[in-house]
Amino acid sequence: MKPEHKVEMKARARNIVLTVAYDGTAYHGFQRQTPPVVAVQNVLEEKLQQVFGDTIELAASGRTDAGVHAYGQVVNFFTNGTIPTERIVRAVNSLLPPDIVVKEAHEADFDFSARHSAKSKTYIYRIQQGETGSPFTQRYAWYERRPLDITAMQQALDCILGTHDFSAFRAAGGAPMLPIRTMYEAKVEKKENGMLEFSIHGNGFLYHMVRNIIGTVVNVGLGRLTVADFQRIMDSLDRKQASATAPACGLYLYKVEY
Repeated sequence: MKPEHKVEMKARARNIVLTVAYDGTAYHGFQRQTPPVVAVQNVLEEKLQQVFGDTIELAASGRTDAGVHAYGQVVNFFTNGTIPTERIVRAVNSLLPPDIVVKEAHEADFDFSARHSAKSKTYIYRIQQGETGSPFTQRYAWYERRPLDITAMQQALDCILGTHDFSAFRAAGGAPMLPIRTMYEAKVEKKENGMLEFSIHGNGFLYHMVRNIIGTVVNVGLGRLTVADFQRIMDSLDRKQASATAPACGLYLYKVEY
C-alpha cells in the first residue's frame, strides 16, 4: 500500500463497502474512463459524491469489460461523509440510473479492500438455445442456434478444476500477473426456455479467462473439438490454440467471497 494512501485512510473516518448489480450493456466496462466514454465507476462515483458530500474513489473486486453484467460486484471507498449506513442504499439508488443498483452497504475495518481481500469469485455465463433468438435475451446471453452437447461440455469443464496454469485462456492486454489459478467448481446446467447456464468458481481469474474458456467449451459442445483437444489446448499454455472469445453479453460477475 502506498504511504499516501495510508495517510488518506487515517484522514477519513469510514471505509464503506457496497454490493452493486448492473446491466453492463450501456457502459464501457466497470473501470473509470475519460469522458465522453462512460463506465459504471464514473456513474457510481458521481452519485456517491452527491450523497456523501466528499470526493469518492472506488476500489472494486474486479474490472468487468464492456457489456459484461454483475449481480454482486463489490466496491469500497473511504469517506468523511456522515450519512448513516442504513440510509446509504436508498439514498444512492434514488440518484442512480435504473441499470445500476446498490444492493447492500456496510462499514468495514480500514484494512478491508474489495480487491485485495477477496478470497474467491463466481462468474456465470448464459447461452440461449433455440431455432430463433429472443429480443428479450439478446443483451444478456449468447445466442447459439445449433444444439450443444451438454455432457461433452461438462467433461471439458471438469478439466479446469484444481490448480493450473491458465495461460491458454488468457487474453493479451491484461494486468501482468501470474497465470496460476485454482478452480473450485465448473458446471453447465440447462435452464428454462432453452437457456444454458455455466458457473465457474475460482480463487481468481485472468483477463478474458472465463469468456475464452466458454468459447472453447462451446466448440466442444458443437463437436468441433473433443474433450481431449480441450485438455491439449489447456496444457499448451498457448492462447492461439484456444477458440475465439465468447461474447461479453452472456457474462456476469455473480458473487465475490471474502
